[in-house]
Amino acid sequence: MSMTSKIKVATTWLDGCSGCHMSFLDMDERLIELVQAVDIVYSPLVDAKQLPEVVDVGILEGSVSSEEDVQKAREFRQHCRILVSLGDCAVNGNVPAMRNHFKLKDVIERGYLETATLQPQIPTRSVPALLPVVKPLHGVVEVDVFVPGCPPHADAIWYVLSELIAGRMPDPSSVTRFGA
Repeated sequence: MSMTSKIKVATTWLDGCSGCHMSFLDMDERLIELVQAVDIVYSPLVDAKQLPEVVDVGILEGSVSSEEDVQKAREFRQHCRILVSLGDCAVNGNVPAMRNHFKLKDVIERGYLETATLQPQIPTRSVPALLPVVKPLHGVVEVDVFVPGCPPHADAIWYVLSELIAGRMPDPSSVTRFGA
């Protein structure tokens, strides 16, 4: 990965609030500089609907909470040379993993039956099957770079991407920490 040719970057979110992608956008005018060095080939932020066969850098935010999340994580790992775990949900499960202290059946009943005011029912279609236990990204696939933070600051994301663009492995612990 060098500055002479653009690197391919793909992003998506799993189970979380999407705040890490908002921090990505908080790079503001640096985004203009970033697009000189990268092609965002797949992301909720662009129109591309299919992950390319080979991607230089994949960035996943959110925890792995459903079968759909597992599938996305495995697809990114298969197609991405470097996989970045972005944010505390991806790095350690964070808020979505709080349900791990309860039985999945109890969580579903609480969310869809006990607290519902209109038509209480457990959905059977168009809702991904939840895993019994929420996992961080590295609980499902191998991760190359861990970027903690809830969400990580735009400066930390900029640092990580700048290092990867330059062909270096970043040390995110020098610019961010859990919850910051």
